[in-house]
Amino acid sequence: MKIRIIGCSGSGKSYLAKKLSQKHNIPHFDLDDLQWDNTQNSYGVKMPVEKRNQMLNDILIKPDWIIEGVYYGWVQQSFADADIIYVLDVPKRLYKARIIRRFIRRKFGIEKGKKETFKSLFNLLKWTDTFQNKNMKEINEILSQYTDKTICLKSKHEIDKALNQ
Repeated sequence: MKIRIIGCSGSGKSYLAKKLSQKHNIPHFDLDDLQWDNTQNSYGVKMPVEKRNQMLNDILIKPDWIIEGVYYGWVQQSFADADIIYVLDVPKRLYKARIIRRFIRRKFGIEKGKKETFKSLFNLLKWTDTFQNKNMKEINEILSQYTDKTICLKSKHEIDKALNQ
């Protein structure tokens, strides 16, 4: 089974990927780990494109995978190869609150994560508006050719319902 999950930051992509991975015993991959070089000392250093693309190709040839992330331009093959595509389109107040909560949990060491700063938090919250207003339109246009395998989830209730199917 190959599952692709896309949605705004804080929409629940990692949560859904983790739960589906546990349920179906399928490895899941976060596209942030391909896009960003987390071995660097500073936040926001991109992975070299060749290395990123090779890492994606290494995942796509696996018989089963769950791939989650906000990216869509350089990962279009993941949509074509997926058996199911989940689009998470939760309300703005929910994903923004989750982003802030995640930031606080990481700052206090409660949750493991990237080396974010207050500036990066502010920029991410600002970026989410662009993602919802511009990028989601482009994503929906790309996904219009995959309507038979695309499922849009608009709330935590719908996400939990999808997990129980």
